[in-house]
Amino acid sequence: MWTSGRMSNAKSWLGLGMSLYFWGLMDLTTTVLSGTPTPPGKLEALLSDKPQSHSRTKRSWVWNQFFVLEEYTGTDPLYVGKLHSDMDRGDGSIKYILSGEGAGVVFTIDDTTGDIHAIQRLDREERAQYTLRAQALDRRTGRPMEPESEFIIKIQDINDNEPKFLDGPYVATVPEMSPVGTSVIQVTATDADDPTYGNSARVVYSILQGQPYFSVDSKTGVIRTALMNMDREAKEYYEVIIQAKDMGGQLGGLAGTTTVNITLLDVNDNPPRFPQKHYQMSVLESAPVSSTVGRVFAKDLDEGINAEMKYTIVDGDGADAFDINTDPNFQVGIITVKKPLSFESKKSYTLKVEGANPHLEMRFLNLGPFQDTTTVHISVEDVDEPPIFQPGFYFVEVPEDVAIGTTIQIISAKDPDVTNNSIRYSIDRSSDPGRFFYVDITTGALMTARPLDREEFSWHNITVLAMEMNNPSQVGSVSVTIKVLDVNDNAPEFPRFYEAFVCENAKAGQLIQTVSAVDQDDPHSGQHFYYSLAPEAANNPNFTVRDNQDNTARILTRRSGFRQQEQSVFHLPILIADSGQPVLSSTGTLTIQVCSCDDFGHVLSCSPEAYMLPVSLSRGALIAILACIFVLLVLVLLILSLRRHRKQPYIIDDEENIHENIVRYDDEGGGEEDTEAFDIAAMWNPREAQGGGAPKTRQDMLPEIESLSRYVPQTCAVNSTVHSYVLAKLYEADTDLWAPPFDSLQTYMFEGDGSVAGSLSSLQSATSDSEQSFDFLTDWGPRFRKLAELYGASEGPAPLW
Repeated sequence: MWTSGRMSNAKSWLGLGMSLYFWGLMDLTTTVLSGTPTPPGKLEALLSDKPQSHSRTKRSWVWNQFFVLEEYTGTDPLYVGKLHSDMDRGDGSIKYILSGEGAGVVFTIDDTTGDIHAIQRLDREERAQYTLRAQALDRRTGRPMEPESEFIIKIQDINDNEPKFLDGPYVATVPEMSPVGTSVIQVTATDADDPTYGNSARVVYSILQGQPYFSVDSKTGVIRTALMNMDREAKEYYEVIIQAKDMGGQLGGLAGTTTVNITLLDVNDNPPRFPQKHYQMSVLESAPVSSTVGRVFAKDLDEGINAEMKYTIVDGDGADAFDINTDPNFQVGIITVKKPLSFESKKSYTLKVEGANPHLEMRFLNLGPFQDTTTVHISVEDVDEPPIFQPGFYFVEVPEDVAIGTTIQIISAKDPDVTNNSIRYSIDRSSDPGRFFYVDITTGALMTARPLDREEFSWHNITVLAMEMNNPSQVGSVSVTIKVLDVNDNAPEFPRFYEAFVCENAKAGQLIQTVSAVDQDDPHSGQHFYYSLAPEAANNPNFTVRDNQDNTARILTRRSGFRQQEQSVFHLPILIADSGQPVLSSTGTLTIQVCSCDDFGHVLSCSPEAYMLPVSLSRGALIAILACIFVLLVLVLLILSLRRHRKQPYIIDDEENIHENIVRYDDEGGGEEDTEAFDIAAMWNPREAQGGGAPKTRQDMLPEIESLSRYVPQTCAVNSTVHSYVLAKLYEADTDLWAPPFDSLQTYMFEGDGSVAGSLSSLQSATSDSEQSFDFLTDWGPRFRKLAELYGASEGPAPLW
């Protein structure tokens, strides 16, 4: 039988396998400790004084537990306990072997004595117990002396771990003004020590910082409010330090702390208040609707939804002229213009504005009222405003035949300012590019400036401007829509060129063509056209017109027996009249060709030449004949052209200009042979006459192009100055061999309107020389002898020009 022993710091358990003087006592002790039932009669035998005979039976292992303290800090191995077999006689013949968890590493056994020691530092928080097995062997044979048995070594706890807040630090919130005892948060500390052994793991909570505002339950760790009427507006954040101590809070226990950050949540416990009871604002009378006038603000110490504000106008004479809205971001009241303002009508307004909290808490109504009012004075400032039209839009209807200058509308505008400046009217020309209208600058009378044509422009949209005389920058405008009413001023006419045909075998009353008409006018009752033959064709024996009474007409034949050889084309004039007032009409011509048709009315040919050709002449032969005729015509034209070129005289000038010299003097000069004096080309191109590479330029020729009659008095019949001037020019022209042959048209007092001879210039002649007679020049005296010889009647050959 095995016995075991155990030891702790408090007391030592001696191994029950120690040598006893009395085996019976040993058996009793072993039996009691092992928990093995004692056989009947054995206990009495052991306790009686009578000697009894011992009869041994097979002994087994005695199971038991060993206890050892954790965190042993000694230098020697820690004695755990002792194992002993009753078969061990102390002579060393028994060998003890230890196996299982930690055997040989954490625990060792003396194989002779059976003493068990711990050779490493033990920590219950890492491992609370070890399960091992023991074996007793015969040292000599190695045979087991006892069956292998299992036992447990438990690590006994000591208070070596302080409480810890694994979830800290904590963050919590609680509404402000909460009642005392309102739960805020629960904190929990854990202790790694054994809660089933002693008080090492029994934790007690206490508050180190945060009083008198908060308290903590010592057992549960629930933090509660401890002070009433905690105001967020006074203090919002609190830092609370909680301590957890083991050993039930006794002296010597270990402690741990954590921080709890508590924020007071806002509640609507502060009513709004206006810091100003009176506001003074101003606005220009020209401020547009919805523009901002100013802002008011009711201060509320709360935040979030509890600080939301609603502003309203509750009283005052400006409730209809102004409006107020709440800015959701800044909780201010924005006063805006509700309708157009006028300094001339009203110069100031008074508003009573209320600011109130829309979200209330019933338990704080006693702190109210949760609204406040203020007074706002608004002054309207005068500005120089542009003229205003009354009404603000004009619609005018005008007949298209209205006379130019007719007043169609009076446009009226006035200066809204107190000064009431004078107004000048005009039309924005970009709106009337055709300049059909005109407005009187002072009266505003809108008149027509050009004829109106509805068929060209049926609508006119113009803009009339009104400008202040004293301040031209102030300009008002108004739109005028003019509708041009229709007048029957367009006659109906055919929409296209009508061309019909009639068969030679047509019968009387046969339909030739259906015609229609269009009219640019647009009468209210709609168009209605009337058709008939024109008066000159009223008795036309060939065709007639039947009005269909639906704005169309039919053209019918009156007879039969049409022949292309007799007449191949008919032109039928048709009179078209409208239903307007006055009635307008036009004549359209229907061209009707006579064609040969088959029995079904299908056209075969509409050309009369087909009947003039021989029957045996084919189309190919006809084309050949026409080609020969064309070639002959080309040859004739070519011959005529060559003969014309041969008859043309040789002219040195490349441009084939015919220079005509008309030189007139008081006495006879060189006449036609004098071609070196003047060149009429100077009239054609004066720049070429003055330029070129000639050594000497005739600067004096330029003024001679103009008539001298305006410089010479008409009453002077003989003027020696003019005579000297002409002779000087003639001499200069004769002696200047290098000058270009300028032709010049010279005029004197005897030519033109003031001359009794009238104008002799060919430039103004309406007829050719062959159509004029100059025989009367012979009667004018010796001064015109030369002209009489040049232009008078002559029996000789005609001049070349």
